[in-house]
Amino acid sequence: MVWIDLILFFILFALFVYVFVSVTITKLHKVYLAFHFSMMLWPFCQFAIKTTDDPIFQLFYVKAAFVDGAFLSIGWMFFTILLTGQIQFLKKRVILLLSVPIALASLGLILNPFGWFVQPVNGSYVQRTYGPIFWFYIAVIVIHVIVSLYVITVSLIHSKVPRVKTQIMLVLKGLLSAAVCIMLDVLLNVVLDRYLPVIPGMTSLGMLLSAIFFVISIDQDKVFDIVTIAHRDVMDTIALGILVLDDNETVLEINQALVPHFSLHVGDRFSIENILQGESISVKEFLQAYRERPLVTSEIEVLHPTIKRYLHIQAAPILVSRERVGRIITFQDTSELQGLIEETHNQNMILQERNQALIEVQKKLFHTNRQLKQMAITDSLTGCYNRHYLTQQLETEVVKNRKLHNPFALILLDIDYFKQVNDTYGHLVGDEVICSTVEVIKRCLRKTDIFARYGGEEFIIYLPHIGESQALHTAEQIKTSVEANQVMIANDGQPISVTISMGLLTINDFSVESDLLEAVDKALYQAKHEGRNRIVHWKR
Repeated sequence: MVWIDLILFFILFALFVYVFVSVTITKLHKVYLAFHFSMMLWPFCQFAIKTTDDPIFQLFYVKAAFVDGAFLSIGWMFFTILLTGQIQFLKKRVILLLSVPIALASLGLILNPFGWFVQPVNGSYVQRTYGPIFWFYIAVIVIHVIVSLYVITVSLIHSKVPRVKTQIMLVLKGLLSAAVCIMLDVLLNVVLDRYLPVIPGMTSLGMLLSAIFFVISIDQDKVFDIVTIAHRDVMDTIALGILVLDDNETVLEINQALVPHFSLHVGDRFSIENILQGESISVKEFLQAYRERPLVTSEIEVLHPTIKRYLHIQAAPILVSRERVGRIITFQDTSELQGLIEETHNQNMILQERNQALIEVQKKLFHTNRQLKQMAITDSLTGCYNRHYLTQQLETEVVKNRKLHNPFALILLDIDYFKQVNDTYGHLVGDEVICSTVEVIKRCLRKTDIFARYGGEEFIIYLPHIGESQALHTAEQIKTSVEANQVMIANDGQPISVTISMGLLTINDFSVESDLLEAVDKALYQAKHEGRNRIVHWKR
């Protein structure tokens, strides 16, 4: 009987590992994994109580288990709110009202004044009696369960999408499993402990059952997909304004491009009429299509009267299994384009009379096209080639090298601990560090080498017509030069120095075909794993 809680702990731990290795980790996944880890602590502490005869350690494990239960109670409630999408409940006053009682109960558990929380039986906390603080603790948990059930009920009433209802029902089953087991544990092992033998592991079993329901939902129903669709890290890198709504026109996500122009926040009710004002025919047609044909993409271009900018607005449905679960509305600022159109029109009127002016405009257009072509293949921050250009060139080069048996090499490098630079000095200083590092690397390369930004602080170098020893020498020279480079920061007397980890792949054997980018990426990963600031050389 002693091992029941430990066995349940290991099952919960196995589910934790399964979720971690089998799904793409998003912010909501991280919340769930932290929640799942807290569920694992309860059975572990219950087992630990029975492994020692020292009442001091026994009391510690008892307190740890119940404090963990307090965190689980409040965590379950907030996780239910997030998972059902009822974020209107996440108001400061509501959070305060629900958090303060459980915090007071946790404080009482820890202090255990006058034994009002728990007292030992025969000097041991393996068998124990509970006092008024315990019953206050149970009452708060019951309130949290009631609030969670209310949130689930509201979500079921307002949701019309079967897929969403299925997910909510899984949440409800998990909540009821845990709540029923906890209440049975209190009834049989606390209230009726004088009349019945102790039944161990009931609360742990409830946590296990609830975790199983969540894992089923995560694995089979992809319960977190709607968050992945509007992933914040991707949205905020796009200049296009993006607004993600659910099927009730509630704002789920709004990216940084829209924040300065529209007073919208996550959880607000969105009204397209507040954005489009006017009685023009195009506005009326767009609004009619928006309301009456939600499964069809609608678009319009208008001059917004408030922000005084031309906007191209497109409203497209989000479909899951051919059912609409929300909308994505994009806002593209076309003011510059409209200005260019008007300017071009004015110039054309003049060019009809001035042929020489036409020649000058053609020169400008040629220069602009050349700049656009250059912009399409280069990185805007560093000026080196971008990843798309390098992969295109590499496809051609690899075919040619295989045909002529020309040796070549690839270097994939990453600036070590670059996140610490951004966190300490800010992103502007981080950009200076990247640009300075790029300049140092360029001085070590030949004119025939192709140097490209692979993404973030990662860069890739293609070295044509080069042997193993020369490629390794070039990599060593780059590593040494970067390490010796010092970036001076304005208003700061201390320069910044960084190091790089490098994966080097040299190709001499053309009989074996393999994914070169994958191979050099693995070499870089090995360099990082072995301690960074080093070169890992792989040969093919």
